Amino acid sequence: MFLKSRCGGLSQWTWRRWPIRRYAMMIAIGSVLFGSCWDRTAHASVVRIKDIVDYEGVRDNQLVGYGLVAGLNGTGDRLTNTLFTRETLIGMLNRLGVNIRDKAIQLQTHNTAAVMVTATLPPFAHGGSRIDVTVSAVGDAQSLTGGTLIVTPLQAADGEVYAVAQGSLVTNAFTAQGPGATATRNVPTSGHIANGAVVEREVPVLLGAGGIIHLALKNSNYTTAVRIADVINRHMGRGTARVDDPRTVAVNLAGRNVSEALYEIGDLTVTPDTMAKVIVDEAAGTIVIGENVRITTVAIAQGNLTVQVTNTPEVVQPNAFGGGQTAVVPRTQINATTDREHKMGILSDGPSLSNLVTGLNALGVGPRDMISILQAIKADGALQAELEVR
Repeated sequence: MFLKSRCGGLSQWTWRRWPIRRYAMMIAIGSVLFGSCWDRTAHASVVRIKDIVDYEGVRDNQLVGYGLVAGLNGTGDRLTNTLFTRETLIGMLNRLGVNIRDKAIQLQTHNTAAVMVTATLPPFAHGGSRIDVTVSAVGDAQSLTGGTLIVTPLQAADGEVYAVAQGSLVTNAFTAQGPGATATRNVPTSGHIANGAVVEREVPVLLGAGGIIHLALKNSNYTTAVRIADVINRHMGRGTARVDDPRTVAVNLAGRNVSEALYEIGDLTVTPDTMAKVIVDEAAGTIVIGENVRITTVAIAQGNLTVQVTNTPEVVQPNAFGGGQTAVVPRTQINATTDREHKMGILSDGPSLSNLVTGLNALGVGPRDMISILQAIKADGALQAELEVR
C-alpha cells in the first residue's frame, strides 16, 4: 500500500494482506493529512474577482429634482412662512390653466409641501424602465405621510432630464400627539416611492472601447492587482492582463465579446491581500484591527487611580416659629481609589491577530482605554501598522 505525502490524495493500494490494525492506522494517518490540508485552505479568503472590482465606465448617476407633494392631511408647509412653496404652487396652477396670481394672499392651504426628489440612475438603464426615488421635505411640513408627488423632472449634473417621478409616498412613520407628550417613530418628513420614476434618457456606456477593459479595484493594493492579473493570464492566455497601477488592471479583449469576457473574468477566484491597518472611532469607541497587524514587544501600564467627586446638596429647614429661612447646604464627598490588581503588562511579538487581541484584553481595559493604548504604542513605534483615527 502506498500513501502520498502531499494533498493530492491516496494512490492505489492492495489491502488484502494488511491486518485490520494497520488498516485502522492508515485511516487515522489519512485523516490527519486531510485535516492539515483542510486547515491550510480553510483560512484562505478566496473571493470572486467581480466582488472586489468595478468595471471602468459602468457607474451610477445621481439625479435630483424639485417638486410638490399634495394630499397631506394639514401637515404641509405653511404658505405664509415658506414663500417658495407658495410660488411653486401658484406657478403649477398657472400652467394648468388656473390663474390665482392676483389673489395669492388668500392662498392658505396646508395640504401641500415643497420637496427635493433624489434618485440613482443605474448603468444600462433603458428608456421606459423604472427606478426608485426618495422624497424629502424642504419647508416646514410636519409630515409627508399620505401625500402624492406631482410630476417632477429629475436632472443629472449636466442639466439634462433623465427621468420623471410621480406617485404615492410611503414614509413608514407615524406621530402620536397628546396634551402633554408627542411620540414620533422614524422620520415623517422623508418618504420613498418604489419604481416611482420612469427613465426618459439613456446614458451611453462605452465598455471595452479600443479592445481593452479596465478593472478598478475597490481597495487599492499592488499585491491584489498582481494576483488578479496572474489569474486572468492563466485562464485566458499569457499577456491578456497587465497591472497599470495599484487600482487598475487592464484586460486585452483580443477580439472577444465584451459580455462573455466579463462573465469569465468575474467568476475567477483570487485571494485578496489586506493592509496592516488599525481603524479607531473615538466617538463610538469602536476598534477594527486587520489580520496582518503585528506588534513588537512593549510594556504597558494603564492608569489605576480613580477619583470620584460627588455633590449631594441638602435642604436645611428652620423650626416652624424660629423665624429663619430655608437654605441649601452643599455636601461634597471625594473618594480616591487605587486598583492594585492592574499592573504593568508586557505584550510580546504578536504573530497573529488573535494573540494581539488576547494580549490587549489581558490588561483588563475597555475599548476606550484600548484606543489610548494603541495610540501610545503607535507613537512608540511598536505598532507595525497604519493607525487611522476617525
